[in-house]
Amino acid sequence: MKKILLIIIIFTSSCSSFKTISNVKNTVEEKINLYVNKYAPSATKNMRFFKIPASITLAQGILESGYGEGTLAKNANNHFGIKCHKDWKGKTITHDDDEKGECFRSYKNPLRSYRDHSLFLVNRDRYSKLFKLKRKDYKGWATGLKAAGYATDPKYADKLISLIERFNLTRFDK
Repeated sequence: MKKILLIIIIFTSSCSSFKTISNVKNTVEEKINLYVNKYAPSATKNMRFFKIPASITLAQGILESGYGEGTLAKNANNHFGIKCHKDWKGKTITHDDDEKGECFRSYKNPLRSYRDHSLFLVNRDRYSKLFKLKRKDYKGWATGLKAAGYATDPKYADKLISLIERFNLTRFDK
């Protein structure tokens, strides 16, 4: 009888662990979907004006900001991890990234971050090749961003592509 009771307890606790893992996954997916719904209009508007695929902008926003829950997003409304650079005249925040205490841009609200992201890409020569790609070529944009040095993560392009495909972000590129 004790063995049966022990087996039931182990089985029940392991089932609740699976449930917890499943709930965490669903919660993250729900948060990402909420993020997409909230910022898709801005990404789409910027796409029309700046010619950057909305799918790319949204995927970068999700990845760089931890779907709006990362430190830079919460404390500085910086959804793209854009550092200060020498030409930045706005507010700043320090944050540990590749190095300790790096300077990052700070914005009044996330929509300013979205606009500045577009301006950042448009106004830098190293991203100019991207604007020769078709708007629907999200894979080319993702690999091009990585090749141009947007991020140091070797899997950056793969992560963007995965987010775009998993959450069907290309629906905003039309």
